[in-house]
Amino acid sequence: MAREIKLNGRELGVMRTIGFGLGVSGAEIQERTNIETEDLCDLLNTLLDIGYLETPTMKERVTLEEMPAELFEINPSYASDLKVAMRR
Repeated sequence: MAREIKLNGRELGVMRTIGFGLGVSGAEIQERTNIETEDLCDLLNTLLDIGYLETPTMKERVTLEEMPAELFEINPSYASDLKVAMRR
């Protein structure tokens, strides 16, 4: 049975920005979403905590200093459920 994933507006914007490709840097996410640095860092850490995102370096959390250069990608374990959630 598929997991029901509910994303708020900011989460949805970030997930759509990241997409299902090879990963997007924190700086690029910020540029595309116009979310303040501190808020974006908190949001990315929340999505990392939940498991929807991952980093190639397998970080569990990122700091404000690391966030712009870090790459973020959708966790393949949630990819199909996230695709459904992102269509809503």
